[in-house]
Amino acid sequence: MTPPHQPSPQQQMDTAARAILEQLPTLTHRGIVVHSPPGAGKSTLVARAADALAQSSAPCPVIAQTNSQVDQLVRRFARHHPHLRTARLTATEHSVPHDLQAHPGIRIGTRIEALETTADVIVGTAMKWATVTDRRWPWAIIDEAYQMRSDMLLWTAGFFDRALFVGDPGQLDPFSAVETDRFHGLPHDPMNSAVAVLLANNPDLPVHFLPVSWRLPPSAVPLISDAFYPFTPFHAGSREADRTLTFSIRGMRTPTDEVIEHAARTGWALFELPARITGQHDIEAFQAVLDIAERLLARRATTTCEENPEGHVLQPGDIAIGTAHRSQTHHIRALLARQYPPLHGVTVDTANRLQGCEFRVTIVLHPLSGRGDASAFHLEAGRLCVLTSRHRHACIIVARAGIAELLDAHPSNDPAHPGAASKVADGWEANHAVLARLTQHTISAQAQPRHRRG
Repeated sequence: MTPPHQPSPQQQMDTAARAILEQLPTLTHRGIVVHSPPGAGKSTLVARAADALAQSSAPCPVIAQTNSQVDQLVRRFARHHPHLRTARLTATEHSVPHDLQAHPGIRIGTRIEALETTADVIVGTAMKWATVTDRRWPWAIIDEAYQMRSDMLLWTAGFFDRALFVGDPGQLDPFSAVETDRFHGLPHDPMNSAVAVLLANNPDLPVHFLPVSWRLPPSAVPLISDAFYPFTPFHAGSREADRTLTFSIRGMRTPTDEVIEHAARTGWALFELPARITGQHDIEAFQAVLDIAERLLARRATTTCEENPEGHVLQPGDIAIGTAHRSQTHHIRALLARQYPPLHGVTVDTANRLQGCEFRVTIVLHPLSGRGDASAFHLEAGRLCVLTSRHRHACIIVARAGIAELLDAHPSNDPAHPGAASKVADGWEANHAVLARLTQHTISAQAQPRHRRG
């Protein structure tokens, strides 16, 4: 229970959101930044801010970083702010989902001229907005601002006077498919986060924090907050008694049963396979994550929470399997299709693709599992943060033993570069912090009986 003298999580969230929304009309700076932890209601804030800013005669542009993020925002506007005339600015080659095309309250167009006079809110990707060169609006909202590259901010900054930047500082940094080493340390490094560059050049910009995660249970917040958000700590909006994960069918005392039962009790479990260097394609680890998902469904796991106090029987769509590499995702999907038909509907994807998603239970293949080195890609704090912060009830991590020793053998020695930098956790320290917390949640797979599937 929240002490009488302390505001409830909802009151704290309302106070934080009100302070942001009240500052918008009187803002004299070029922008305002909002730091949001996982599941803090970032999209809700974006929608409320767009609603407030759209009250003027000009529409409010909303910029997201991927088409998936744009489509989700458009759905939220249509569902929760139906009085707003919402438009979806899209590239010609993008296929807008059918539900948006069929919605009578949503306009879709590839040219701004066709939308600006009949819309209150116009939502599009940064890449699409960068093609708009002859318009200017009083305000814009930039969602997932920490995923926005600084060069993309430069391309779009000319069409708005002020902007609300909303993002999660613990998530993955912007990335590129080409080498960008030659830009490191330069003021115009395109791989800098838009927020990092913004704050480096405007240190007096107002910065707000959303203090509550409504997604993560109380069992998850201490680990995630301490390891990945040392500069912006937060707490859970739910109580321990609000979230339960139980089973209708008894287990068989296997390590797989033990790991899901431990995760159900504590919210965390580390399923530890024997130490071995396997590289990216570890078939034993792939089977382990699928066995865990299959066992959760076979034992009819049931969750309760503040949204479903009556109970919800876990379905395949409630489970996600997260990986670091696309090739791992492809192998697990292929294995699932051939040997695990009950798991059809389980989401299997990379950390990059799981950003912004939420599931009841997540199963994570640790980025450093089975590796003989610890590269910057596998050490990146944002990657592990995304993978371990998608769940409402429990997160189960599958990894080969020896990661702590691997980290000690490869200390963080990446060169430091001058210039803008995001306030994110150090990947080496974050990985060690997570492993230290998971020590008490480790289940050995050594006794796992081997079996063959047809």
